[in-house]
Amino acid sequence: MMKQRWMRVLRNGQRLLLAGIACLVIVSSFGLAAHPAHASLTDDRYDGNIYPLYAGNGSLVPPKFTLKQALDRSDRPTLLVFYIDDSSDCKQYSSTLSQIDAFYGRAADFILLDVDSLPQKEEYAPTEPGYYYQGFVPQTLIFDQDGDVVLNEVGTTPFETVDDAFREVFDLLPRTESVELKRRMINEINTELVRDEETSEEADK
Repeated sequence: MMKQRWMRVLRNGQRLLLAGIACLVIVSSFGLAAHPAHASLTDDRYDGNIYPLYAGNGSLVPPKFTLKQALDRSDRPTLLVFYIDDSSDCKQYSSTLSQIDAFYGRAADFILLDVDSLPQKEEYAPTEPGYYYQGFVPQTLIFDQDGDVVLNEVGTTPFETVDDAFREVFDLLPRTESVELKRRMINEINTELVRDEETSEEADK
């Protein structure tokens, strides 16, 4: 009788233990499922990589070139952006960068860097991103084909500001004269920008 009683107690204890584990699993599952609900464009919470999440453009990261490699490519300008994933300003700015990529991504090198990936050094060479970082995000720089900085803005830089800088670099008509990306001298067709424009014009005919 004593043995049967202990066996019954043991079985009841096992059932309680399994029930407790099941409850913990369910509660944990609800907690994980609820976490994305906190994701927001206007807070500084980490939600994951902001470019696929908020810009719908995962191709922007990681960069395909280092800054040194990009600056050595003298036929193309370079866009350098410093960001962090847990910044509301960077989250909101990500869609602007995706727009810029739609216009200039095939004609310029885009280097978008999480500042946490920057090596900690006392000094940086001009070919290293840390040389240009000012301690704030987002920060946007454009280098022309000669490697000179033609734009250096901190904060959520408007699309028009970046577009104007690229128009100067590519010798395009200003926005006041042409919203479309057209060269001042259309007889010289040597960039992806003009080829894309011609393709779209032929498709419209």
